[in-house]
Amino acid sequence: MTLRPGVTARSVPRECVGLLGRSLLLPLASVAGAVLGCLWIAAVALVPFGLGVPMTLFLTIAVRWFADRHRSWVGHQLGTPIARPYLPPPPGNLLTRVQAVLRDPAAWRDFAWLMANSVVAWFTSGLTLVLFLAGLFYCAYPLLAALAPPDVFREPFGFFPVHGVGETFLVALAGPVLLAVCYVTAQPLAGLQAQLARTLLIPTSKAELLARVGQLTRSRSEVVDAGASELRRIERDLHDGAQARLVSLGMSLGLAERFADDPEAIRRVLAEARASTADALAELRDLVRGIHPPVLADRGLDGAVRALALASPVPTEAEIRLPGRLPAPVESAAYFAIAEALTNAIKHAQPARIRIGVEFAPLPDRTGGELRITVTDDGRGGARIDDGGGLHGVARRLSAFDGTLTLDSPSGGPTHVRMSLPCALS
Repeated sequence: MTLRPGVTARSVPRECVGLLGRSLLLPLASVAGAVLGCLWIAAVALVPFGLGVPMTLFLTIAVRWFADRHRSWVGHQLGTPIARPYLPPPPGNLLTRVQAVLRDPAAWRDFAWLMANSVVAWFTSGLTLVLFLAGLFYCAYPLLAALAPPDVFREPFGFFPVHGVGETFLVALAGPVLLAVCYVTAQPLAGLQAQLARTLLIPTSKAELLARVGQLTRSRSEVVDAGASELRRIERDLHDGAQARLVSLGMSLGLAERFADDPEAIRRVLAEARASTADALAELRDLVRGIHPPVLADRGLDGAVRALALASPVPTEAEIRLPGRLPAPVESAAYFAIAEALTNAIKHAQPARIRIGVEFAPLPDRTGGELRITVTDDGRGGARIDDGGGLHGVARRLSAFDGTLTLDSPSGGPTHVRMSLPCALS
């Protein structure tokens, strides 16, 4: 018997236990799902009489939890995550929420899946369980025939009688064959069940469109808020920094006019004016660097991130694999995301070392690819994405580009900040 790809001889017993547990659990779960579906439809039928409103909401939560567990299993089985297809609940009383549930196509698709799965599971996972039990039965057939009364196991297949101990061992040869068939067919049968569940549990095109519209609406709102916040920051920095320096410069020049007869006072005032000019230029450079760093425009994301690593007070390693330049907006978003994550690690985590990884992964089924960024530190961990925090701002910035941010920061560390940005090389 050949092993499936990715399965070693040492892992076969563990995989067999997993297949057996799944073949036992899924048929039983399908029965529970059928009962849950029947209760849900009964509650829906009682809604017009006012009796099924709270029961419908309660069972809807149970059905969706049950379906989500299967979505997770199907995503693991097929290697493709399945999104939740449900529309967001509207504000209002119980009756309003029930009406929204009954108008949601995903609720009825869940019911259809519960009924279909209650039948299909017995022809897929149930068949695997039957083959396994039959294999065990025939492997133990000589022992059973010897211990049982003579007439009990005389016809093991129903076609011919068995006489003597020797013929029972011939019958026992069917046991390993059935176990081998069980092992070989378990995964394809589970795949058939997963495909059925995926067909009924994935979001419809309309649901995906509505979810996309909602995501774009939220993203647009966040971009507008971020832009307004950035403008306020620039205005505040100009008002408190360069503008104040220029006002001081004007006052100094005005004083110089009054001291026309005192060369020493004029030199002192001009020195102060020169210092104010230098400070104003430095603050303007810092302000421009905060909007779009010159190193990013000159050397691209690769050079800008390496400059961040060199300027870090904590030993920082930068591993960057970029085949070319990225679009300027993507480079800017990635740079500031890395800078914010690096600043958070230095400020809060007290790390000994930090590692920055940046790579561009082309997607085979698309024209573009994905920019993947990781910032890892060996600090104390415990980081969170709180509203108003630095990482929350990074997530908002990335969401404008359909990007994502995930955080893995257990107490005691290490902390992994993973970011992704869909993009194409410029």
